This record gives sequence, C-alpha cells and structure tokens, in this order.
Amino acid sequence: MQIQKEAGWRSFRRRFGRAATALGLLTAVACTSGRTPASVAGAGLGQAKPDDVTVATWNMCGVQQWSCERTGTPKDKFQQLRDLIGDSGVRVLLLQEVCSEDLSSSALRLGPEWQSVFEPYAEVDPAGTRSAVDCTGQGRGRAGFALLAASRLTDAEVIPTEQPTVGLHRGILCARVPAQGLRVCNAHLSLRESDDEHPDWDFRDDQLGSLFAAASTDPSTVVGGDFNSPPPVGRANTSAWIWPSEAYTTYRECDQKGESRKGRPTQTNGSKIDYLFTALPRTGCEVVDTKASDHRPLVMRVSRPAPTSAAPEVSTSR
Repeated sequence: MQIQKEAGWRSFRRRFGRAATALGLLTAVACTSGRTPASVAGAGLGQAKPDDVTVATWNMCGVQQWSCERTGTPKDKFQQLRDLIGDSGVRVLLLQEVCSEDLSSSALRLGPEWQSVFEPYAEVDPAGTRSAVDCTGQGRGRAGFALLAASRLTDAEVIPTEQPTVGLHRGILCARVPAQGLRVCNAHLSLRESDDEHPDWDFRDDQLGSLFAAASTDPSTVVGGDFNSPPPVGRANTSAWIWPSEAYTTYRECDQKGESRKGRPTQTNGSKIDYLFTALPRTGCEVVDTKASDHRPLVMRVSRPAPTSAAPEVSTSR
C-alpha cells in the first residue's frame, strides 16, 4: 500500500480536526461506559431462513504486546470462534488483531471448507522502511487482519487508502464469498494520533471514504471492522465529521434502528467502535459477550442476494 502525501486544505483540516475532536471523543466514550452488561448480551438471532447468511466482525486482541496479555489464550479465542459458528451460525468473519499462525491453525481445526485471507500490519519508520509486527509467543507468526469463511474466498484485494507517514499501517481487505453471494471488506482504521511524525493528523475520514467507495462498486457488499471511532451521535462528539453521509443512509449499520445510530457497546469499556454495514436487507443483529478479548463480536444476518451470472473466479485464499 503506497503512502499518500497530503497538502493544502487537507493538511489544514487534519490539524484543525485533531484539536477539535480530542475532548469530544473522550466525552462520547465516557458517556457510554455506564451501560449494564445486560445491554450487550444479546437475545440471539433466532432461527435463520434458508436465504440468510450471517457475518461477524471481531477484534480478537490476539497481539499480546498490544495490552492483550489478559484477554485469553489462543485456545480461548479459538473457542470463541467455534461458539460464533455454532451458536450464531456465522459463516463469514472479519477479524482484526489476529496472529497469522493462529488463523491458519483455526481454519485447519474448523474443517476443510474453512478458508482465510490474511494481511499483515506494518510499522513504517521515518525513512519509509516497512517492517512486520511479530506476535508475542513462539510460532504465532505476524500480526494482521483477516477474512475467514466457511467456503472459498476469491478476488482478494487490499484497498488503497491513506496511512500514517510514520507509524503503524492497518488497512482494508476485501474478497468475494461466492457460495454466499457476498463481497466482504474488513477495515481496521488508524487510531487518532497514530502518525508519529504528524500526531495532529486524522486519517479516519479518508479511510472511511475509501471503504464506502469500495462498497459502492458491488451492491452485495458487507463492510465492517474495528473503526476506532464512536458512532456519529451526541452534541459533544466532534469526531462525527469523519463519517461519510452514505454510511447510515445508502447503507445501514447492523445495530441501527430507524434513524438511531447509537448502537450497543462493542468494547468492554462501554464504547462502540466495531461496525457492520450493508445495503442488503438486515434480518438480525447481535452483540456477543466474551471473555476472550476486549472487544465483543458483532454479528449481523442479512438476506443473501439473488445469484447473478458471472465469469469463473480464481481463488486467492491462503
């Protein structure tokens, strides 16, 4: 993924936006932290219809050195994956902060129909040199984000988007799931102050713009992931400016009810920063409690789109 430089009005907006959003974002998180556990347990999605498909996003907190030492072992996290598949009927997963060897092992243990696509994070130094982030623990591989599905994944691609000039590069990974008639895009957005050279720059607006632009190319797309951002609600939330207007209009979020964009908390600190969006009809949404991460899985059921004729696809899963 190439590093794109900013100039002019964009750079000015970043400097202004960074200062203006800091207090509002902290206030928005604090205002949600008092919710009770009962509000996130979920009542289950109920019985699925034959034409439904269930998608989940989950930040596994599998990179131990990123304050994840006390969020469960790889065995605990694999058990949570199995529970999502068995209890919620999930067939496609968008995963963040996963270790490459944990992912490969999980896919193997789940069965031969399960396939994955992995994209590593990268640390970029002031000279522009990229280096991988290794997971703590013997034989766990690199840290990254991934797609995991109970069928072939094809046409995998990394969507170009702006990233910090110096610091951690996350990203957007898309692929098709032909057996489900879906295209899915997993996004892990940059944290505020993630550019070590320009800590006052905010990249999330451009990254969200790239994500929804990718969604607009195919009406069967489901996008989601860890956006490191609260929903655009509340007068004190001055970070609402990062959200493109089509996010909650052209598309609908898993937990969106009517015009409400609040949603249930997906992080153990009481904030919502994990999302699933689609233009397909939604038939269910659930936030699943877990002790295997500081994020709770978000599970959405949608109506599978009608099949369309298409050229044969070449699998790019690995």
